[in-house]
Parts: sequence; structure tokens; C-alpha cells
Amino acid sequence: MTDAILVGKGERPVLIRPDMANRHGLVAGATGTGKTVTLQRLAERFSRRGVPVFVADVKGDLAGISQAGGDSDKVAERVAALDLARSEGFAYAPCPVTCWDLFGEQGHPVRTTISEMGPLLLARLLELNDVQEGVLNICFRVADDNGLLLLDLKDLRAMLNHVAENAAALRTTFGNVSSASVGAIQRRLLTLETQGGDRLFGEPALDLQDLMRRDAAGHGMVNVLAADKLIRSPQLYATFLLWLLSELFEQLPELGDPDQPVLVFFFDEAHLLFDGAPDVLVDTVEQVVRLIRSKGVGVYFVTQNPMDVPDRVLGQLGNRVQHALRAYTPRDQKAVRVAAQTFRQNPDLDTEAAITALGVGEALASTLDAEGIPGVVERIKVAPPGSRLGPITVAERQALLAASPVAGVYEQTLDRDSAYETLKLMAEQAARAAEAAAEPPPPVRRSRPGATPQTPLEAFAVSAMRSLGTQLGRQLARGKLGSLFGGPRRR
Repeated sequence: MTDAILVGKGERPVLIRPDMANRHGLVAGATGTGKTVTLQRLAERFSRRGVPVFVADVKGDLAGISQAGGDSDKVAERVAALDLARSEGFAYAPCPVTCWDLFGEQGHPVRTTISEMGPLLLARLLELNDVQEGVLNICFRVADDNGLLLLDLKDLRAMLNHVAENAAALRTTFGNVSSASVGAIQRRLLTLETQGGDRLFGEPALDLQDLMRRDAAGHGMVNVLAADKLIRSPQLYATFLLWLLSELFEQLPELGDPDQPVLVFFFDEAHLLFDGAPDVLVDTVEQVVRLIRSKGVGVYFVTQNPMDVPDRVLGQLGNRVQHALRAYTPRDQKAVRVAAQTFRQNPDLDTEAAITALGVGEALASTLDAEGIPGVVERIKVAPPGSRLGPITVAERQALLAASPVAGVYEQTLDRDSAYETLKLMAEQAARAAEAAAEPPPPVRRSRPGATPQTPLEAFAVSAMRSLGTQLGRQLARGKLGSLFGGPRRR
């Protein structure tokens, strides 16, 4: 196909068909073998065809896709060796880029709400056990039943306290809620906040349509998530990307088999998603990967070793690029055999031997044909991107942020009334009611049996009249009534 994406060339070129790009893929290989360049090449070619891309920049050098290349002699040599100028009209040019950053330092802030994250992914993020996850589920259920919005961490903390205080009333409906479990969750929330994870939760939440933009020339936007700091919190990194993938699955409409993807999602350091993951989470990943194809989304896992990806997920990845693996240990040797066995064998190529002999920028590749059948594995030299290989300067990043189509949209946080404010108001009202109930009522004076109670003003008037009457009586008894009213005294 003339509009197919060229991955590289060997005995024959290896191409990814746009109508098969949503059948997902894998880019694997040891550190320093060229995975990042391959990732940048694919992202750039998808963008040129009008397909938006999302990619995590783990090492801080993928943002160079926003700048034109041409300053590398090795790239120039590879372009000439593969005759790319003639075969595909290769040119040095940048891609449209939007920079994102969960911490809001190197890109636009990325946020979601506690409710959108959901209890399953939040339990994974907080590394909760089954009992603690059950308590978290109760919190979400009680909040939902009472119309309480869970937007940020203070909402969740308030909801946990509310559930703990009303544990006895909730026990018959939802089961036991122990203070120890609530305390453990609160401590995990504190740890998450210390790591900066509290910045992920809040509003305005990310609008997925902002990831699916095109520029004026029709090129797909390359969304680069700055992850060099985020990767230090691997649970937060993996959970965030899985949430994003799940949201795409839930929100995008069914498309069947489109001519090309509506979005291509690159999941770098994919092993972090599966390390220590419970079976229910792996099941969720498998389901999303299997079904999101019909939403027009292609998912490409990038990792060092194919064994990092569970078999049931690995089996869904149709387009594969395998860079070199080093067989220094028995486990490495097993990984080489596994990687070789995942390809459709080429009778002219010893796949297992080739994997350990690949140079930098070389790979074994197999892609799907028009019938969705994997092609035989080929040894290729990977085609380079036309954008810059390497990081960008602070000034270049600031220019990208200033010219971004979403500049100013996500920078200011919103804090509308939610569970925290509602529960705080309820607590204040309950405290005032309890205080009023604890005060003894004022004494009620009655003028005679059966009379209506006196108001404070009436009681004061009666008291004053009684006092005046007492004084009059005393003066009369002493013969001083006249002096009381200012008249002359009688002798």
C-alpha cells in the first residue's frame, strides 16, 4: 500500500497497513538497542497520516518530535542507505505536539476525579489488600447512594471518615467496616499525596477530545506526556495510563474496522502495568485491549522483554518489532526463545540466533497483511524519523505551551462543592442541633394555674409593676406617699 507506514527495510520492506494499525503492536528490546527511535518513527508517521498519538516520554527525549531533524549524521546515512527520499519522499520536519504533565511542570496539567478513577484502579494505585479494597468499595457505594461527588483526595478522606463514624448503621447493608482498614487507607492516601499523586485528582478533568486534535494541515496531534518524574512512582504511572486507556474504551463510539485508527496509544515501560498486578486487573487489561480495537484505538506496548507482557495480552498484539536481546543469563536465554517463537517463522532466517546478533537500529519485524495474517519475520534496518532525536530546550517547550490549542484550559484548578463540603456542612448542622438539645429550657412563669406562658417582655413588665407596687406600699405605711409623688409633707 502506498499510504502504509514503513517500519524499515531488509530483504523486503516491512509496512504497517493503516487499516490494521488498530490490531495493536509490540516494540521490544534491551536498553540502548533503538526502541525509542522506532517509537518516534511510528508516532511521526501516524501523525503525518492524520492520526492523533499519545505517548509517554519516560526518558525526556521524545519531545524532540516537535522539532525538525537534520542534525544527525547517522540519520542521514540511514536515509541514504534505505533510499527514503525517493521511496517515501522523506523530509526533515516537525510534528504538531501538545505537552502534558501530571505535575503541571513541563506541560498542561492532567487531572481526573476520584469517581472517574473508580475503586478498582484506585485500590491498585494504593496497593490495598482485599479487605481494604472492600471498604473502599463501600465508600464509593455510599457516596453514590447519597449523591455525594468524589472529586479529589479530601473528598475521599471525608467519605472514609463518614463511613467509619456510621459503621454500625452500615454493617447490616454492606458488611463490617473496621477502623483499622479505614486508617490503613488514610495512611496510603497520605503516602500518595507525598509523592505528588494528589495533583492527579481534581477539576477541570481531562477532556479526551483534547487528545484527538489535528492541526491546520490535517496532521494528527502528538500528545507527549512528560513522565521522567512520574516514572519514579511506577504505580502512579501505570495506573494513570491504564485509567486513560479505560476512559477511551468507555467514551469512544463503536467504529468496527476503520480505514485507519482514530488514536494510537504507546504504553512505554509496559512491564510496570503488570508487575504484581492481581488477576482481576490483568483481566481488565486483556478485555480493554481486545475490545478497544473496534473503537478505532491502536495500543502499542513498549518494553524490554516480551515476557513482561502476559500471554493473553501478548496474543492480541499483531504488529511486532523486536530489537536485540542479550542472552547473558538463563532467564535471558529463555526470553530470546520466547521472543523468537512469537513470530511467524521465515525459512531463510534463524530467528533465535538473529535476535542476539542485531545491531543498534536493527530489528526483527512482522506485521499484519490485508487479511489480518501475520507476515513472516524479516530482519530490517529501522527507518529513522524526520524529527529531532533528543530532548528540547526550556525555551522550545515554553513556546509549545504558549501556542498550544489548550493553553489556559487546565492551568487553574476548580474546587466546587462536593463530598467534603457537603459532609462538613452536615457535621456542623448536627453539632448545632446537639448543642441546642443539651441546653436546659428557660423557666416558664405562670400568673395563675392554667394561664398561658409569659414572654420575656411580659415577665419583665410584671416584675417591674410588682417592684413599683412594693415601693408604694412601703411609702404609704410610713406616711410618705406625698413625698413619693413630690407633694408637701403633712406634719
